[in-house]
Amino acid sequence: MAQAKCDHTGDEAPSHAIRTLKKYPNRRLYDTQTSSYITLADVKKMVLDGQEFVVRDAKTNEDITRSILLQIILEEETGGVPMFSTNMLAQIIRFYGHTMQGLMGSYLEKNIQAFIEMQNRFAEQSKGMYDPKSFSPELWTQFMKVQAPMMQGLMTNYLEQSKNIFVQMQEQMQKQAESLMPGFGGFPGANKR
Repeated sequence: MAQAKCDHTGDEAPSHAIRTLKKYPNRRLYDTQTSSYITLADVKKMVLDGQEFVVRDAKTNEDITRSILLQIILEEETGGVPMFSTNMLAQIIRFYGHTMQGLMGSYLEKNIQAFIEMQNRFAEQSKGMYDPKSFSPELWTQFMKVQAPMMQGLMTNYLEQSKNIFVQMQEQMQKQAESLMPGFGGFPGANKR
């Protein structure tokens, strides 16, 4: 059973029943927990709140969670400030049907997770800065002196993780190519027998 583990903090989700939403042919979403119809905006709030849920087609019981999440992304991309450039979307589309499709999905997922971890570490280290009672110009100056090297360290760590993920992806590509064309001399180790 596929489900949306919409946990933006990276923490383990509490052990409770997964919320079930049903999508009816009239395009309406029904929340079985609250016994009421909801909108995509409500589903987006569930994602932001880190709630686990699954969306099922009311007629077939098919899991359509991904399709609902993609609808939310589409709405976000068409309104406001888009996250993805046209070029980036075109590049992603080019990976569909390509032998590297699975590796690219894994690469993007691991990169996003590394970025979230970096963001969480930064938020944890900057706690207290948002409390108006403890905020002062001196504290801000001190915070910035500490944060510059820390941010540089976090970004270096993120870039190193991203590089390692990319290297792993390249190694998997090479192994896949070697297994598909074992006699081809263009791969290191291909002629070792």
